[in-house]
Amino acid sequence: MKFGLLKDIKNGEYRTIVTPAEVSMIKRDGHEVYIQKGAGEGAGFADEEYVAEGATILDTMEDIYATCDFITKVKEFEPCEFKLLRENQIVFTCIHPAAHPEEVQALLDSKCIAFTAEDSHRYGSPNCEAAGKAGALMGLESLQSIHGGKGKFVSGLGGAPGIHALVLGGGIVGQNVISVLNALGAHVTVMDINIGTLRSIAMQFDQRVDTQISNRYNIAKILPTVDVVYNCVKWPKGSKEFMIDREMVRSMTKGSVIVDISNDYGVIETFHETTHENPRYIEEGVVHYCVSNIPGAIAQSTTVAYAASVLPHFRNIMNLGIEKACVKDGYLRRSLTAYKGYLTHEETSAIQGRKWVRPETILKIENEKLDYAPPATVTRSENFYEEF
Repeated sequence: MKFGLLKDIKNGEYRTIVTPAEVSMIKRDGHEVYIQKGAGEGAGFADEEYVAEGATILDTMEDIYATCDFITKVKEFEPCEFKLLRENQIVFTCIHPAAHPEEVQALLDSKCIAFTAEDSHRYGSPNCEAAGKAGALMGLESLQSIHGGKGKFVSGLGGAPGIHALVLGGGIVGQNVISVLNALGAHVTVMDINIGTLRSIAMQFDQRVDTQISNRYNIAKILPTVDVVYNCVKWPKGSKEFMIDREMVRSMTKGSVIVDISNDYGVIETFHETTHENPRYIEEGVVHYCVSNIPGAIAQSTTVAYAASVLPHFRNIMNLGIEKACVKDGYLRRSLTAYKGYLTHEETSAIQGRKWVRPETILKIENEKLDYAPPATVTRSENFYEEF
């Protein structure tokens, strides 16, 4: 199979999804590897390093699309790429399909086979770890007076108290935010809807963090007392209520900070997406840091971890075929988003009102012994294609 790595073109994105180490393994499996010129430079990997492991460098994304059977990169497809997708071409990237109807339509129109990377991680994405750890530091930087923050230092100084941070969501992102803040001496409160998660976090950090059940009452009560809020919640799309509305933001003291790592519209009323080039804005006296691709700021570390985590998916798809790969790995199966013109992603069906078909049905593997994976989200859809 001809495997191709695209250069990511999203604003402020420096990561890649394949390093020379992965090229070496894919070549050993007998596949051809093509790299778009400069694809790894932002993460510190020169074209010559890929060539040394047997890859061929192609000049443009058009060359990669036209040449390769399997295409991959880190972030969503941009509109300039939609017409380059081909029938039966396999694509693997962070599609975030439920939030991108135009992108989904392009995938369906092309009749390609698309996997959304964010749903494929059995042990959680390294990008989540990176977003949590780097995001923690972005919040501390945003607290500095030079950025409009209240000017407090994380652990305090002799005679001056340190910060109080609120972490919303105790998943992988939230736990990694806590790990950095706790190590630096911040006073941390974490909120989650799962008491088991809160108990686990309390033990993980030797009872050095406060825990509370997450609800609007508790959030509203604590906001006036905290210096920085980290949103790490995977919010149900289509929710009719903000987790933090404008009045709640207004209750925070001037110069406080909100870091929206999850970056979902509908969670914090004052949120809008920002970029690394212009990462902050102030609304209701509160500094907002809302960069959508925080891991891009630590591109090399994230790339090395991320590339290693997805290599097994690449090898299984190319060595076993899509059907056998999806039998073997339920997390890969649940990440199948579009298959030859059919939508296979449940959340996207529910949010966008599109018909869909289960991956195991369209792949005709329902009677196989399937590796189990839980649904990627709580969103459900019974809007199935009639022909299935």
